[in-house]
Amino acid sequence: MAKAIRIYETGGPEVLKLEDVDVGEPGPGQARVRHTSIAVNFIDIYFRTGLYPLPRPNGLGSDAVGVVEAVGPGVTDIRVGDRVGYLIGPQGSYSQVRVMPADVLIPLPDGVSDRTASTLMMKGMTAQYLFRQVYPLQGGETILYHAAAGGVGLIACQWARALGVTMIGTVSSDEKAEIAKANGCTHTIVTTRENIAERVREITNGKGVPVVYDSVGKDTLMASLDSLSPRGTLVSNGTSSGPVVIDSMLLAAKGSLWLTRPAMMHYIQPRAHMLSMADELFGHVLTGKIVSEPRQSFALADAADAHRALESRKTTGATVLVP
Repeated sequence: MAKAIRIYETGGPEVLKLEDVDVGEPGPGQARVRHTSIAVNFIDIYFRTGLYPLPRPNGLGSDAVGVVEAVGPGVTDIRVGDRVGYLIGPQGSYSQVRVMPADVLIPLPDGVSDRTASTLMMKGMTAQYLFRQVYPLQGGETILYHAAAGGVGLIACQWARALGVTMIGTVSSDEKAEIAKANGCTHTIVTTRENIAERVREITNGKGVPVVYDSVGKDTLMASLDSLSPRGTLVSNGTSSGPVVIDSMLLAAKGSLWLTRPAMMHYIQPRAHMLSMADELFGHVLTGKIVSEPRQSFALADAADAHRALESRKTTGATVLVP
C-alpha cells in the first residue's frame, strides 16, 4: 500500500484527500516508480476545480521524479534503479508510488538532482516548447512574458538570457520584480502600479514586441494585444485569471495579429522528440545557464496547503510535494 491524493468531486483545496492505495506490479509496457519529489503546477488547480474535465474518482498531478522499482514485460530502455522523471501520462503524480507507462519516463542525467529535476519536468519543458517551438526565438528579440516570477517564468527568464533575448516580464510586486531580474529578466513591470502596454511601448520606443507569452489570460488580454507590434503573435499559454474570449475582428484592428493557444501534448510527441527536448533543457542546467530549485516545499499530506499558496499568488518559482 502507498499514500496518494485522490479527488472525488471538484471544488476548493479541501477536496484533496490523502488515502491508502494498492499500487501492484507493472504490466506490459509499464514501470513502477517510487517518487522522491513531486511538482505542483497551476494546471493541477484547473483539474481540481473542473475547468479541465477529469473522470472521478481520480488521482491528481502530472509530473514527478523518482526511482524505477520494477518494470513490466516488453520494457527495454528503462531499468530498475534508473532515476527518471515524467510530465505526461495519467493524472496521479501526487503519490508515493505509482505504476506508469514506461514510454513517458525520461532518464535523468548525472549532475541533475531529483529536487532540481522535479522543478523542470513540466515547467522547464514548457519553457522549451514555448521559446523553441511555438514561437521560436533566435536571439535579439524583445519579448513580453507574463508572470515572470512564477514557476515557468523564472526558467523562462534564464532561457531568454541564454538566448540573448531581451525579456520584459510582468510581476505583481517589487519583491517578485527583484527575483525575476536576478534570474535574467531585463525589464520588469509591476502590474499593481504600472500600465503594461504603456511601459512596453516606452521600453521599445513605441514599436511594441513581436510576441507576448501570456499565461494569465482574461485579465491581461487587452494589455497583451496592445503591447504587440503589427503582425505580432499572442501565445495564450494559460488562463490563471479566466479563459480568453476574443472577436477575431479585434485581431485585425490591433494590427493583423496572430493568436495561438498551444498545448504541450501537441509539441512533445513522439518519444524521440520528447527526449530531445529534455536533452536541450538539461544541457542548459549542466552548463549552469539554468539553475532551478524548489522555492516552496510541502508534505504530500499538505497538498491542499500547496494549492492555497499557489492560488493566492504567495509563491515564487517552483513548488514541490515531498512524499
